[in-house]
Amino acid sequence: MTTTPLSPTDRTTVSRGRNRMVADREELHRFLDVALVAHLGVLVGEHPLVLPAAFAVDVDGPDEGGSLYVHGSVAAGWLRQAAGATVCVTVTELDGLVAGRSAFHHSMNYRSAVVIGAARVVDDEAERAHALDLIVDHMIPGRAVTLRPSTRKELAATAVLAVPLHEASMKARAGGPVDEPSDVAAGVWGGHVPLRMVSDGAVSGEDSHDRVPADVVARAASYDGR
Repeated sequence: MTTTPLSPTDRTTVSRGRNRMVADREELHRFLDVALVAHLGVLVGEHPLVLPAAFAVDVDGPDEGGSLYVHGSVAAGWLRQAAGATVCVTVTELDGLVAGRSAFHHSMNYRSAVVIGAARVVDDEAERAHALDLIVDHMIPGRAVTLRPSTRKELAATAVLAVPLHEASMKARAGGPVDEPSDVAAGVWGGHVPLRMVSDGAVSGEDSHDRVPADVVARAASYDGR
């Protein structure tokens, strides 16, 4: 696994809010391991398009710095445009609302990563199968091995893109507001509202024939709000 630092290029070097910059690549890996939704930005014709996507990361993948995988329909126009193009992938988790003593000092607590690179269509069958398993397991760890193999028709309808993790940056904020001393002295309340993901538990489909499996129960329990 690579140990190179983050922001190796001008495109991903943090220029503003450097006090919130995270320079540890392993911290990026830990964040991407727990975050659930990525947004991929690509130029489609004459306008940019940003779409949410399930994703997964293989830090030992074949791309420089490791591989970030997203998938979609082979018929999707955005995916065809992304193939071979430079794309921007952002991943954000909201951790809290920050109420300052002035409008200027209101903020949010968050963890956020930006990855820029040339998107590669995954043509190798073994790598594509591995990437799709990773995406499933990123949502519910251990789920992929419990499922039947994908059919040839399903695989033919699904495309996988890989984006190198080489060019990446990460920022994070935590804690309360940073207010002007005069605003603090005025006596206005300041603080923050922590936020976290909570699950209401697994809900079986009406046509489900079995009990909720252990992998799903464990995943739901991991979002118990504590």
